[in-house]
Amino acid sequence: MQLTQKSVVVSGRVRLARNYADLPFSRPGNGECAQLCIGRAVSAMEKACPNRYDLCRLSEISATDQLALVESHLISNDLMKNSATGAALIRDDRKISIMVNEEDHLRIQAMVDGLNLEDAAHEAFIAEEALEKAHGFSFDPQLGYLTSCPTNTGTGLRASLMLHLPMLDHFKQMGTVNQSVAKLGLTLRGIYGEGSDALGSVYQVSNQITLGRSEKDIIEAVTVVGRQLISMENKLRQRYLQNSATELRDRIMRSYGLLRYAVSMDEKELMQHWSHLRLGICMGMLPHSPEQADRLLTTAQDAHVKQYVTKHAPQITLKEGRCHLIQETLAQEETNPFSQADSEG
Repeated sequence: MQLTQKSVVVSGRVRLARNYADLPFSRPGNGECAQLCIGRAVSAMEKACPNRYDLCRLSEISATDQLALVESHLISNDLMKNSATGAALIRDDRKISIMVNEEDHLRIQAMVDGLNLEDAAHEAFIAEEALEKAHGFSFDPQLGYLTSCPTNTGTGLRASLMLHLPMLDHFKQMGTVNQSVAKLGLTLRGIYGEGSDALGSVYQVSNQITLGRSEKDIIEAVTVVGRQLISMENKLRQRYLQNSATELRDRIMRSYGLLRYAVSMDEKELMQHWSHLRLGICMGMLPHSPEQADRLLTTAQDAHVKQYVTKHAPQITLKEGRCHLIQETLAQEETNPFSQADSEG
């Protein structure tokens, strides 16, 4: 078994907050202003990247479809709350989304599968350049980019890493970690960012402020802390395996059995067992890939399950549909987990 960065990192993201210089900064409840922001963004991205971005007006889709976009991290809860005027431009590979009319006129976000936040920043800045060419952003020579919330003024850049930290949770280290991270100007949040819970021991580490720090400094700080948390988590995994291998394997296999054969499961129970699933995969005990577990982290959430049930099995409940979906996904890479576990033990 070789524990790597990939064993802990679920994804990385860079988000830029921008406002048009000639429009009011307040959240655009003004319908005319909101539509102008959408029109500008659509026109700019169609010119820069023809046929690559799809416009999603939240007012034109169901609450379930809106929540599915939140679960996929393509839009925020705040944008969903502003669904009357909110919209998103989503690139065809779903690696970049441009939220329009959230807290600021534009929130440009780029996502990567691993630790390389520089790649995410590069993609975000390409999109930003295309948008700014069409209509300039509000910028102050001393302060930097101006935003609705002062905490985003400056670079307007927020970098984050989504990390799976079950052993730091198990050994009750997250309180100490949170305090240490805060001293560095960073913060730990739950799976969907500010105000959300760390379901399944999934945490987001990100910068708190953007003023007075360069984009490079922010990305470097988040990456350095991310690497430290990865190292801490992997050391605890090794220690637990050495000292309590039977207990660890039993916990993982119990959860795996429930995921494979349960008939009904709610979202909270899913996240507990998903955490054990991903841990078991990354510790070489289960015959699946981390990518497969990470897909389940999205597709087994409530809104995605509701979409699945509506399409494939409208006669069953959401809890039953979740089990159907999980078991279909896991069966795609099915081998004998017990023979593999025994050979590695």
